[in-house]
Amino acid sequence: MSAADEILDIVDADDRVIGRAPRGEVYAGGLRHRCVFVEARDARGRLFVHRRTATKLVFPSLHDLFVGGVVGAGESYDDAALREAEEELGVSGLPRPEYLFKFLYDDGAGRSWWSAVYEVRCELPVRPQAEEVAWHGFLAEEEVERRLGEWEWVPDGLAAYERLKAHRSAR
Repeated sequence: MSAADEILDIVDADDRVIGRAPRGEVYAGGLRHRCVFVEARDARGRLFVHRRTATKLVFPSLHDLFVGGVVGAGESYDDAALREAEEELGVSGLPRPEYLFKFLYDDGAGRSWWSAVYEVRCELPVRPQAEEVAWHGFLAEEEVERRLGEWEWVPDGLAAYERLKAHRSAR
């Protein structure tokens, strides 16, 4: 099955399921769905950063501060966070990511999805999924901040990152 054929839940403005459709139709029609964003850090606290492959359906070849992706039809946010993190990092036996908060991402141009943000510590050697990740590295916070102005980033990941920084400063 191709990524475009994966079935997703369609949700309303309150994150209630109102239907289901294949991912390709969801993207083409700008239908609201669910996604997870997992901030992965190594044992030294460095952030996993990667560049998406050119074949991705959304935001190809852009850099990302999170691993994650869409939540499948009938799947919980928590289960999707663990599945996506293990898939993209290329590991198994990862601790369950810790849920932090949820927000509605809306780019104002027809792309909108509920976004659950998580964090996880990955002390395992990573082998990122070649179909998803073209380049990766664990970067110190200072380098991440410097690269924000130099590299082209996925807009939803930037929105999640800014909200995550605000979330942490409010604690």
